[in-house]
Amino acid sequence: MKLTGRKIYKGTAEGEAIVTTDAISFYGGVDPDTGKVVEVGHDLEGQSITGKVLVFPTGKGSTVGSYTIYRMKKNKTAPIAIVNKEIDTIIAVGCIISEIPCVDKINIKNIKTGQELIVNGSKGIVEIK
Repeated sequence: MKLTGRKIYKGTAEGEAIVTTDAISFYGGVDPDTGKVVEVGHDLEGQSITGKVLVFPTGKGSTVGSYTIYRMKKNKTAPIAIVNKEIDTIIAVGCIISEIPCVDKINIKNIKTGQELIVNGSKGIVEIK
């Protein structure tokens, strides 16, 4: 199944989806050294997003979150792609400066954790394999 959305940052990535219906704050909500979600009570608390296609509705929190995504990329703990229902500026800037493929305007209810996805940020397409 192919889902068409809006391209945020170019590039293509293929990998396993990790999905949440909770918004994510990268600053304080994700440990950039381990790639694990550390926000207490978050749907993904304790789970690693490293090397996965991270699917979530939108971002939240401090603008420092953009630089947390960048730090994760440098630490090799970042997700390989991000898919949002409605991206916020923090996540968009983080993907751009970190060169992480990103697409939004996607109905994320169609995507389940564990599914293999191909994210084409250049075309704004998310394919469920």
